[in-house]
Amino acid sequence: MSTPTIPARRRSVLISGASIAGPALAFWLDRHDFDVTVVERAPTIRTGGYPIDVRGTAIDVVERMGLLPQIRAAHIASRAMTFVDRTGQVIGSVPIYEAIGSDTDRDVELPRGTLATLLHDATRNGGVGYRYNDSIDTLHDDGEGVDIGFASGRQARYDIVIGADGLHSRTRRLVFGPEEPFNHSLGFCFNLFSMPNDKGLSHGGIVHAEAGRTAGIWAVQDSPRVFGFLAFATDEAPVSVIRDAEEQIRRTRTAFAGMGWEVPHLLDAMAQADDLYFDSVSQIRMSRWSKGRVALVGDAAFAPSFRSGQGTSLALVGAYVLAGELATHDNPEDAFAAYERLARPFVEANQALATADNGAFFLPRTQKDIEMRDRILAEIARNGTASMFDDTKRAVHSALRLPDYASASLR
Repeated sequence: MSTPTIPARRRSVLISGASIAGPALAFWLDRHDFDVTVVERAPTIRTGGYPIDVRGTAIDVVERMGLLPQIRAAHIASRAMTFVDRTGQVIGSVPIYEAIGSDTDRDVELPRGTLATLLHDATRNGGVGYRYNDSIDTLHDDGEGVDIGFASGRQARYDIVIGADGLHSRTRRLVFGPEEPFNHSLGFCFNLFSMPNDKGLSHGGIVHAEAGRTAGIWAVQDSPRVFGFLAFATDEAPVSVIRDAEEQIRRTRTAFAGMGWEVPHLLDAMAQADDLYFDSVSQIRMSRWSKGRVALVGDAAFAPSFRSGQGTSLALVGAYVLAGELATHDNPEDAFAAYERLARPFVEANQALATADNGAFFLPRTQKDIEMRDRILAEIARNGTASMFDDTKRAVHSALRLPDYASASLR
């Protein structure tokens, strides 16, 4: 790590995005005595939401934040994923944490909104300012600072600007150009929505898949509502995914026509849901994450897709490293280069998990994939999981040893 240098004055940072990466970055920058503002286009913090995982090195990050006890208290403790045929007959099941490579004694699964709230509260009680119902409209980096025009009409100037605004980042588009070169499809489109738990499902999920289409229901503990999931194979470019909900519903109904099990019920629930979220299953891959005084973090820079299971963890780790390098470098461009040198190998190793062979276990694209999955489930039923899942994922989750930036703190 570079020898800390103390800037001549308190530097101002604008962070776009108040989901996970943005507040996590704000937390550390505030600790390092930056003047931090977070802008978020939503009217308030987004609570609730689907389950996410904090694993490996990211556990070290939240422990250093002092949030690990609260995060552990929110642990969902899912048990198993069960696979069924079109009539609902059980094919087999797998303990979910072993299948995804989690360390059951250390890693945590919790609702996305719970983590977002914890991060928000930890920063709101500090020196971080939040501006909701607003977003970056224009951005001009003159080398000495960044002039921002907000959608609200307000104008302001910052020393540094960070885009933590997700897969379809507007900050990235303003600085690096259109999304198309960076968004790489993994071959699926998905829909996620909540629905009544009328099957009494608890602490886990049920999945039915045919070649190129997968339907599932996931229960968070004993909640009266569950999450429905519908994913279908597509060769369409990620940025071509329809952004209109009604058209997405139509496309999904067409893709799942004639499918058995609970799929007709899931399709109806999707059409009635007021929280339908849909997108492509894709990754953001960039040759660099910064330009001038602007950098990206989290999904805006390196979305790994949910197939990796590492989006939240990468956001937390990336935010920690980025803040630390900004605190130890007076020149933001030097800080961004150091951030990338340290974080990129870890990021790329975790992105690679999404394209590993066993990705087809959960989203089979061909009949061969389904047959492979069923052989694995049969082997698990006979011999348990010990011989079916190795420690490769777990090693990747913990592959980065965090630098200690404590000496860089100016407070």
